[in-house]
Amino acid sequence: MPTPRFDPRAFVEGLRADVGESNVSTTRPDREAYSRDLWPRSLLDSLSGPAPGPMAVVWPTDEVRVSAVVRRCASAGVPIVPFGAGSGVCGGALADPSGIVVDLKRLDRVLKVDPEARTVEVQAGINGELFERRLERQGFTLGHFPSSIVCSTVGGWLATRSAGQCSARYGKIEDMVLDLSVVTGDGVLRRTERTGSPGLDWNQLFVGSEGTLGLITGATLALHPQPETRCFRGYLCRSVEDGLDLIRRVLQDGHRPAVLRLYDPLDTMMARQKAAPGGETSAHAGPLKALLQGLSSPEGMGARALRAALSVPQVTNALIASLPRKSLLVTVTEGSAREATLTDEAIARVAKDLQAQDLGEGPGRHWLAHRHDVSYKQSRLYRAGAFVDTFEVATTWARLPRLYEAVRGALGLHTVVMAHFSHAYAAGCSIYFTFVGTGRDVPEMRARYLAAWQAALDAALLCEATLAHHHGVGLSRATHLQKAHGPAVAYFQALKRVLDPQGILNPGKIYGAAV
Repeated sequence: MPTPRFDPRAFVEGLRADVGESNVSTTRPDREAYSRDLWPRSLLDSLSGPAPGPMAVVWPTDEVRVSAVVRRCASAGVPIVPFGAGSGVCGGALADPSGIVVDLKRLDRVLKVDPEARTVEVQAGINGELFERRLERQGFTLGHFPSSIVCSTVGGWLATRSAGQCSARYGKIEDMVLDLSVVTGDGVLRRTERTGSPGLDWNQLFVGSEGTLGLITGATLALHPQPETRCFRGYLCRSVEDGLDLIRRVLQDGHRPAVLRLYDPLDTMMARQKAAPGGETSAHAGPLKALLQGLSSPEGMGARALRAALSVPQVTNALIASLPRKSLLVTVTEGSAREATLTDEAIARVAKDLQAQDLGEGPGRHWLAHRHDVSYKQSRLYRAGAFVDTFEVATTWARLPRLYEAVRGALGLHTVVMAHFSHAYAAGCSIYFTFVGTGRDVPEMRARYLAAWQAALDAALLCEATLAHHHGVGLSRATHLQKAHGPAVAYFQALKRVLDPQGILNPGKIYGAAV
């Protein structure tokens, strides 16, 4: 018999029966709004016109309805793209025009806080900032503060293996997970075994899977008491290398500061200019001064100066290389009054040994007051006719200097580059590159953007580094992740067949065409 023809209208009516009339939309504004996340490549593409949206957007209000939607999609072979707050930067929530987007933000409840066990049961759709405020009122913190906290969700953190700005003390999101609720591709709601149970840790199978193996609907997470005291400090290190040595020695001595954030020379100049306007750029005339002013205020004359500096990236990067080598280290320690003070003093001793200049509390306090600002600044650069993106990689301490130079050199062929080092651990550290570029028109901007990404990923692979630290994979790293993981891709394919037998969950993400 011939295969029955798929009827989109009947399918959408079925969704409405599953979750309620008001919880499904096929309107053009909703479909366009859910067509992508904040992946800069898709932002560049949108300059040429809106992306094709999904067939429908669905807002389930509980796990039973999530399961019903997944079962319906599995039976019809309709792809599902899970959606948190859409603040991802890797294309992990890019919509499939033949499928639907399932927005989980209506699963937004804190179900239980256990003060004795220091745990919290929470639904995946809750906004990160609201979640942390709820915990704070009860005397706790998750300790997870990504720069996107005001525009991201707990489920998004889990799906992308997120890191917060205080990961040196509290760990990444995978270190906080005790168990998960997940709806797999067969529509079954599953609860993973509690971390610490005998056998495999099934939580780590789903954390970082970006919705390709199941839709995370809730989690039990470990909590910490609100810190009693914070100590702030800033040091001007003689070089990036000295700053990295300082961080490594502090962590390998067993200390757990909340923040150890080291800026390279250009990022140091940017950070100090923000803290003390006019004090850092006055000595640097010409293109470099124009670049700094344009990055700070990319409007009017600043926008034109910025584009001029970005149009010759190799020249501008050569000027950047002539900057003084000094690098700013921002530190924050917290916990009990005794612990915070002792850790602050331990950092000061290592800094003195390395002849770093103590700048007092100002840099640390300024960083804390402005630590989430980056989420609101990038749109100004796009309006100025530029593009901006970030590229975070990580490796061991011994390989870190080579990785820094290799990726900076690769990106610098196409864009202007700066970097800072954060998310540091006893074994190694992450590098967070920011690169900015332009072009005569959108096609040229897109070409430069793609060339920069290709070069950076190639360089990271050659240095045997991780291709990401906390932003996830999505589509931006998918092809290179195949190369990095090699035969292990087959393990993912086997898991996919078991947990998502119809292949409907976020197809093409993480490993791209390999799955």
